[in-house]
Amino acid sequence: MSEAERVVERTEAPATPEEDRGGLARGRRVVLAVVGGAALMAVGGLLATTLVKSPAQVAAETGPPVQGVLTADVERRVLAQTVVMRGTVVADQSVAVSPQGVRSGEGASAALVTKLPLKAGDPVTAGRLIAEVSGRPVFTLHGAQPMYRDLKPGSTGDDVAQLQQALRELGHGTGGDARGVFGAGTKAALTAHYRAIGYEPLPAVADGGAALKAAREAVRSATWAVEDASSPTGAAGPPEGTGPGGKGGATPGPGASASPAPGAGAATGAGAGAALGPGAGRELVRARQALGEARAALAAAEAADGPMLPTAEAVFLSSLPARVSSVGARAGSPVSGPVLTLSGGELVVEAYLKDDKRQLLRAGMTVVISSEVSGTDARGTVAAVATEPSAAQPAGPQPQQDPGQNPKGGGTGGSGGADLGYRMVVRADRPLPAGFAGQDVRLTVESAATDGEALVVPVTAVSAGADGRTVVTAVSAEGTQRRIEVRTGTSGDGFVAVTPTQAGALGAGTKVVIGVAPRETRGKSK
Repeated sequence: MSEAERVVERTEAPATPEEDRGGLARGRRVVLAVVGGAALMAVGGLLATTLVKSPAQVAAETGPPVQGVLTADVERRVLAQTVVMRGTVVADQSVAVSPQGVRSGEGASAALVTKLPLKAGDPVTAGRLIAEVSGRPVFTLHGAQPMYRDLKPGSTGDDVAQLQQALRELGHGTGGDARGVFGAGTKAALTAHYRAIGYEPLPAVADGGAALKAAREAVRSATWAVEDASSPTGAAGPPEGTGPGGKGGATPGPGASASPAPGAGAATGAGAGAALGPGAGRELVRARQALGEARAALAAAEAADGPMLPTAEAVFLSSLPARVSSVGARAGSPVSGPVLTLSGGELVVEAYLKDDKRQLLRAGMTVVISSEVSGTDARGTVAAVATEPSAAQPAGPQPQQDPGQNPKGGGTGGSGGADLGYRMVVRADRPLPAGFAGQDVRLTVESAATDGEALVVPVTAVSAGADGRTVVTAVSAEGTQRRIEVRTGTSGDGFVAVTPTQAGALGAGTKVVIGVAPRETRGKSK
C-alpha cells in the first residue's frame, strides 16, 4: 500500500469516544461565553437608557406640577368660637392660717406653735380648735367677712354683728346687746366659747383691772365728799344712788345715768344754801358734780372691761364644714408662714388669662370643663374675669397670709409677685366631684356662637376681590367653577359662617374651593 492510501485510511478512520467528549465540552464553553457576553451587553444598554437623559427630558421631569383644586363641602350647623386654656380645680374659699400676731399675755417674744390637733384631710367645723400658738387658741367661726381688727367691748360694726351671729350659732346667746354692739351679752357669750374649748379669753384692758379699781375708788371718794358736805344739817339727804345705807361703792345699772338729773344740782344746791349758807351750798353742789363724773368714768371703765377677740385667734369661713388642705408646721416650730391651710365651699376652676384672651371672655359665657384624669366633661359658666392682673400665688388657691385672714383673690397686683395674668373663675352647673380637687383641667370657653344653624365653610374658602366683595368659589360635579358673593359672620375653630347675598345661591353640600393641590407632573401621563 502506498503512502497516500495510508494517509486516507487514517483520516477516514472513526474517532474514539474520548475524542468525542472533549469536543463537546469545548463547544459548550464557547456557547456559554457568547451568551454571557450578550447578556452583559443587554444589561449595560438598559442602564445606559435609564441614566442617560436628554436635556429636554430632564427639563420636563423637573418642571413644576400642574395644579388642581382642593374642595370642601358647605355645612349647615351651629358654629361656636371657642377659646381653650388650662385651669386648676380649687376650693371656693381657701384660707392660710398664719397667726403671726398671737399674744400670749405672758411676755412671749416670738410666736411658737404649741399644738396642732389636725392633719391634712380632717374636717373642720365651726368653733373647732385648729391650732395653739404660744399657748393661745386659734379656732374657726362661721362668717364671710375676714377679721381685720381686734374686737373689744364697746366695738361696733358689721364685724361685731358677724361675731354675735357666729356665737349664737354655737349656742352662746348675746343677751340684750344691740346688733353690731359689743356689750355685756357679747362679753358673756365670748367668754363662754373660750371656756368651752378650754381657754380663758384675753382681757381687753391689759392692766390687771387697775383702771376699773381706780374708777370704783373715785366713786367711793366722791360719795364720801357729798356726805361730808351735806352732814351739818342733813338737809340735802343722801347722795343720789347711795341708798339708805349710804354705800358709796354702788354703781348704776346698765343703761342708768351716772350723772345727776338735769336741774338736780341746782335744786339741791338752793336747798343746801338756805340751810348752810352760800359757801356750804356751793361745796355740796361741786361734790355732787364730782360724784356724777366719777360714776360716768366708772361706767366707761366697766364697759371697756371684759374679754376681747384678737385678730389672730379667729378664722372666719363662709362655708362650713371645711377641710384641712395642708399642714405647714409642727409643734415646737416658730410661726414663719402658714401653719395650715383650710379649704371650704364648692369646687371651682381657676385660670389666669393673658390680655389677648381676656378681651374675648366675660362673665356668663359657657364653658366645658374636661378632666383628662377621669375622662369626663362637665359644663359650667364663667363666674368672673378680673379687670386687673394678679400677682398672687401661681396655680391654685391664693392663701390668706395676713394675721387673721383675707378672702382669696382680694388683691390684684400690688404684692410684688410675678404677673400671672387676669384671674378667671369658672363655676360648674352641677357640683364637681370631690375627685376633681387639685386637678389641672382643660377649659373650652364658647366666646361666640351663631343664632341657630348656619351655612359654614372653612375660612380658606373665603376671599375678597379688588372691589371689596367677599366671595366663595363653588365647583360643580363637572368641574366648572363659579364665584358666589357672601356675607361672613361668626368664625371659630377654622370655620366661618356665610350667607349668600342671593338667596339659594349656596347650600349645604355644595363644594367650594379651599386651595390647590398637585394633579400631575409635566412630561408624564396620568
